[in-house]
Amino acid sequence: MTTIQLNAEVLRNLSVVAEDENLLKRVAKYLRKLVAEKENSTQMTKEEFYAKLERGERAYEQGECHEMLPDENLTTYLKRLGYDI
Repeated sequence: MTTIQLNAEVLRNLSVVAEDENLLKRVAKYLRKLVAEKENSTQMTKEEFYAKLERGERAYEQGECHEMLPDENLTTYLKRLGYDI
């Protein structure tokens, strides 16, 4: 579905909801929640993502990483690193 089609569908449905004040309040509350989620999103840009990968590669090359062994679970791995679990 294209953005234009989605916009048309939202507007069609909104015209039905607009006739009922209670439904309209619920829609407004949900939209505020969606906007807040988007504003608090932890997504990073492509540039940030690739920079993070490069930092990780450098750390790995310099031996600054810890490797989880194939037969380890997370608890065993963290205990091996010295965490008290």
